[in-house]
Order: sequence, then structure tokens, then C-alpha cells
Amino acid sequence: MSSKAVALFQRLLRSLSRRPVGVTLAVVGMALVVGAASAMPDGRPTPTRQPVPRWLTLKSSEARARMGPGLDYRILWIYGPAGVPVQVIAETREWRKICDPDGAVAWVHRSVVSSRRAVFNTSNHELPIRAGKSDTAPLRARLAPRSIVAVNDCEDGWCEVRARRLRGWTPQAGVFGGETRALCDASRPAGLAPPAARPSR
Repeated sequence: MSSKAVALFQRLLRSLSRRPVGVTLAVVGMALVVGAASAMPDGRPTPTRQPVPRWLTLKSSEARARMGPGLDYRILWIYGPAGVPVQVIAETREWRKICDPDGAVAWVHRSVVSSRRAVFNTSNHELPIRAGKSDTAPLRARLAPRSIVAVNDCEDGWCEVRARRLRGWTPQAGVFGGETRALCDASRPAGLAPPAARPSR
């Protein structure tokens, strides 16, 4: 990484549903911007000077996923509802190449994503939300399967989540939206992921 990119990164440190046309997810809440460096996987600086990978959420309930970064590229599917976390793995100035909770890769326009942070329970079972970062901490609630909840931060293997007045910690390994590493290969073409390529948590 160039000295200019390093300096920029240091300044930064200071300061699912998918429908071919019809499926949705259960939603509980919203919201992680975890960083790598302000460079693309091939080493070029990111057009937005934001870190890649990073976390965003879909703010549109009609977010069109495309084969490439432009309106002339074919629509692969439509995401919905709003609030689903996605990981940016590459970008242009106007478009974001994302990895979704099912390990699919697609391009979406920057206007349909938000910097609000969230995590998504991708499993088919409830996840505990506890009073502290421990399996023995009092149970405050449970995160329903295929549900989204706002997140403040993830640390020590736990994510601090919030929904209305509820605050608590849920295991980081059980949710999509808390990893710092890229979950999809940025060089992979847009489209559905084969089972072997899907993110593991």
C-alpha cells in the first residue's frame, strides 16, 4: 500500500431476501462499518476512499441487483425488504459490488444502500440476546430466525444489538454482518453462489 493510502487509512481510523420477483425476509430492526483499507482488492484506491470490505444495509425494498456496474447490465433479482446487511467487496464511484447473506454477489447502485448497521440471523433457530458478552449472562431476548436487528459494534466474539429499548449481546458467529474479513471473492462474477462458496460463520 502506498504511503498516501496508509496516511488516509490512519485518518479514517481517527476520526435476505432476494426475489427473482417475489420473496421476503422477516425484519426486526436495522444497522457495521468495519474496515480494511481504502483500496480495492487489486490494490487500486477505492473511488469513495471508504474501506473495502465494509458493511452497509439495503435502504430500498426494491433494490435491483445487476450483473455489472451500470443500468445497461441485466437485472439478476430484486432485494427486499429494506434493512438487509450486505458487504461491499468492490466498488465504482456510483456502484457497489456486494456479498449478500446467501453468498450471492451482485452490483447495486449507491442510492439503494445505507451506512446504517445491522446483523442478520441466517440460521433456522433463535439466537440468544444476553445482558453481557458471556454464555452465562442473563438472557434478555431471542433473535428470531431470518431476522434483522440493529447493531452497535462487534467485539470479543459478540455483537451488541439493539431493538427499541432492548440492548444486549448475541454471538457474532451466528449472524451475518459482523465479520471483518471479506466473505465473498471480489473477483467472482455476479450471480448466485455455489454451495461451496457461501460464507461460513
